[in-house]
Amino acid sequence: MSDRDYDPYARLDPVPSFPLTSEDITDGQPLPAALYGADAGGEDRSPQLTWSDPPAGTKSFAVTVYDPDAPTGSGFWHWAVADIPADVTSLPAGGPLPEGAVLLKNELRQAAFTGATPPQGTGVHRYFVVVHAADVESLGVDPDITPAVLGFNLHFHTLGRAILVGTGEFGGAGA
Repeated sequence: MSDRDYDPYARLDPVPSFPLTSEDITDGQPLPAALYGADAGGEDRSPQLTWSDPPAGTKSFAVTVYDPDAPTGSGFWHWAVADIPADVTSLPAGGPLPEGAVLLKNELRQAAFTGATPPQGTGVHRYFVVVHAADVESLGVDPDITPAVLGFNLHFHTLGRAILVGTGEFGGAGA
């Protein structure tokens, strides 16, 4: 298995999946220019997402965007949102987030979505866009925690997971 085959969710406890669609992301396909970082010719715009049929007992959702292929040894968190109310089943492109949602700081320490910006020479990166169905209304997370700590908390409260994977590479926003 190469590093490019690594699935960051494969080592976690298995949970049911549920449908996730996007007007911006097609699973396994390149991201549109708007989802790239401003420094890479994009707009740093969060994707439009719609999900349905979460597992019974879902009381909230969290959304994360993670690049396991970043040349860091630990990947790169682009976006992390917790405590999305259970009656919300979509997010518009670029926001706003629903009332009650907690936006965490990403790897750049910004409470925002940071678009794809793969460095030259690092190949194709995968962007795991994940909606996590949680069994609690609030994960009780502080907006200053890291997305990795959110993931740790989600490990104990995830009932289901919906995943889309977009791809990106250096110069992709200009293609």
